[in-house]
Amino acid sequence: MVATEEPAVTEAPPATEEAPVATEEEEETVIRIATPNTVSTLDPIKSAAAGDIQVFGQLYSRLLKATPDGSELLPGLAERWEQSEDQTVWTFYLRDGLKFSDGIPLTAEDVVFSFLRLRDHEGSVYSGPFQPIKDVEALDEKTVRFTLDGPAAPFFGSVEMFNAGIVPKHAVEEMGEEEFAKMPVVSGPYMVREWLPNDRLIMERNPYYWREGYPKIDVVEFIEVPNDNTRVSMISTGEIDVAVSVPWANIEELDQRDDIDVPLDPSTVIEVVLLNHKDPMLSDVRVRKAIAMALDVDNITKTVTFGKATRANSPLPNSLLYYDPDLPAIPYDPDQAKQLLEEAGAMGKKLELMMVSGSAITEQIHLLMQNQLTAVGFEVTIKQVDLGTWWDLLVGGEYQAAASWWYNETPDPDLAVRWALCGTCGSDSFYTFYVNEEIDRLADEAVKEVDPQKRAELYHRIQQIALDEVAQIPLYYPPYTNAYSTAIQGLMMNPAIQWSLEEATITR
Repeated sequence: MVATEEPAVTEAPPATEEAPVATEEEEETVIRIATPNTVSTLDPIKSAAAGDIQVFGQLYSRLLKATPDGSELLPGLAERWEQSEDQTVWTFYLRDGLKFSDGIPLTAEDVVFSFLRLRDHEGSVYSGPFQPIKDVEALDEKTVRFTLDGPAAPFFGSVEMFNAGIVPKHAVEEMGEEEFAKMPVVSGPYMVREWLPNDRLIMERNPYYWREGYPKIDVVEFIEVPNDNTRVSMISTGEIDVAVSVPWANIEELDQRDDIDVPLDPSTVIEVVLLNHKDPMLSDVRVRKAIAMALDVDNITKTVTFGKATRANSPLPNSLLYYDPDLPAIPYDPDQAKQLLEEAGAMGKKLELMMVSGSAITEQIHLLMQNQLTAVGFEVTIKQVDLGTWWDLLVGGEYQAAASWWYNETPDPDLAVRWALCGTCGSDSFYTFYVNEEIDRLADEAVKEVDPQKRAELYHRIQQIALDEVAQIPLYYPPYTNAYSTAIQGLMMNPAIQWSLEEATITR
């Protein structure tokens, strides 16, 4: 999402007082989105789950704003910015007339409050990218200065991350964090009309949003529909306008219809098998290698995605800077897998695969894994749980193996490494509890390196180490498989799973 060139100074038009709203005589325009993902909180620092990330971008504005396709960063709440020559001091200048959804002005103090809370709060689930912030201060009501503890190449993109939305200091303190997370005062294009947990989130246009004439749609509904077939049925009958993550098997059928489009938007997603390195059996690298070699990843990719995804060779998404396309993938070698299991004393041992129930794609992956792992000597069972339980067990390290996916918020690999491969960066290597001191050291070195060639060498080394130690098992790089009604114009999901809802229109 980060622009390839970071301008020293960037400017934008001023904010507006108030966006137009529908009159009583006008019928509200509505977009209904059916998603398999759950909304668990409306506080942007409290979750890194996909369902929450997709709504944070609608409720909270950030200092910078990504283009709809995520390829460039533009002015957001900040109309311009400057950076010091050594890139350790960044100064952002806010627009005139900014307000929260309650009509109270948004000032530099709110920006300071938001970033300190994001960096320091014990409930901030993904604070790692913001630890380089040594100090953040309000120079006046419209000027914010960040001082970093050293050069940090990814910082510019970090201020547009999903959890970097600006929250109102007054509302968080007056309401308390628990109530704020349920019905927040917001800074984004939409505000909450009604939230029915485990059912739907209904958002309406924020009349104080800073972009004149936006959003164009009055109401957006995120409807939680975990069953894949149900979402396909709903988009087919016109009950909804968007179906998130339709099964690969249904893409051709849906895309051939005149009233539905499945564009296969590009992503920074990687599908992986997570292995719990705290598990006594899986702490042995020989067992992890045996699992990886037992899996026919080419077959899994082709069978599950109908050839629409690319087999993964690296533990990092292939759309990131410094991805290594020449890294040899772990080979499919069931005979070698059996030999490794014998050496490790793990032949015939039990292995439990944990999956979220309701997804045909997830179930298919786990069934293929079960068959292939059974063939080399494991006694494999599959445990199906709801998404909330799955997340709790994952974070708590109470699982053995699970196929899942993750994505990167920006093209820079620093965030990806710190999320998925760094054991000391706050996410326990995506809760695999993999720890490698050399990777942690290389990650710190790479983030401060400004020479692109040297950064590439560092990230190539990280990828090699993680693959050699089977930190995770890379499966494939998928595009997004969202199905859209052709009545919608201007709506897409960018690679960082952010919706361009404020740009969208619909013709009924």
